[in-house]
Amino acid sequence: MTDYGQTLRFGVSIDPTATDYPQALRLAQQADAVGLDLLAVQDHPYQPTHLDAWTLIGQLAARTEQISVMGDVLDLQLRPPTLTAKAAASLATMNGGRVHLGVGGGASAQGVAAMGGRPRTGGETIQFTEEAIRIMRRALDGDAVQADTAEHQVAGYQAGPVPSGHVSIWLGGQRPRMLRVAGRAADGWISPLNIYVAPHEVPEKQQIIDDAARKAGRDPRDVRRIYNVIGAIGPFRGGQGLVGPVQEWVETLTSWAVDLGFDTFVFWPITDPENQLRVFTDEVVPAVRERVAAHRAEQVAGPADSTMSERNHA
Repeated sequence: MTDYGQTLRFGVSIDPTATDYPQALRLAQQADAVGLDLLAVQDHPYQPTHLDAWTLIGQLAARTEQISVMGDVLDLQLRPPTLTAKAAASLATMNGGRVHLGVGGGASAQGVAAMGGRPRTGGETIQFTEEAIRIMRRALDGDAVQADTAEHQVAGYQAGPVPSGHVSIWLGGQRPRMLRVAGRAADGWISPLNIYVAPHEVPEKQQIIDDAARKAGRDPRDVRRIYNVIGAIGPFRGGQGLVGPVQEWVETLTSWAVDLGFDTFVFWPITDPENQLRVFTDEVVPAVRERVAAHRAEQVAGPADSTMSERNHA
């Protein structure tokens, strides 16, 4: 895989556990103050310990000034696409466009059924999700929306408000059929955590997205690639995910950007979130930005430098 050339972004996962809300707010404001790009909130509303993701996202947007908010990822089977688009458009209108729609087809069929949703088969979920993305795109663009399919019945929704800027729709998933939907219809792919989609699995998944994008007449470079990265920075032993010193994090994220094609990293700290975020933003993020920028400059300058060297040698 190669670097797709997108601007690097960095974010942090905000835990929606109700009892941890004060810490979640502190972490969000800390990320905002140091200039991170994204606050990401997971969406498992059937978990009794979790706050509703959209309610939390709205609070985070209201309590911050510059950073964008996103679902990571919102469960579309429990959130109708027209209403999800309405919520995103409303928030983008109120907070100056600081919102991205991270969505998915639903992680737990049992959880969906428990909350009154209709359990779907794999094929039904794929069709449902792709149609939902296209409905949301039309709604976010302010178009009239109609749909009459086995998965969606929308009888002429006149969408609005229309945000002044583009609200991205990023799709989470890891199986081939959902990855093809990302390539055909979404603005980006959100990979599950690095403990669920290991780095060695990524090239095959990126290729599936690229092939689907090309078949749909899209440039694969226009599809953003987001990696959820769980782990800890520092001299820790054990723990899941990427665990190691700052240098290991810098080298690994740089490689994942230039070799695997990711342009956005969402940090899920497994311990001491506020101190971990400080190390991430102070030491890891700037070093990764610098290394990726140097790599890109070298890639651009390489052929010219080679030609000049040949001329000088001659």
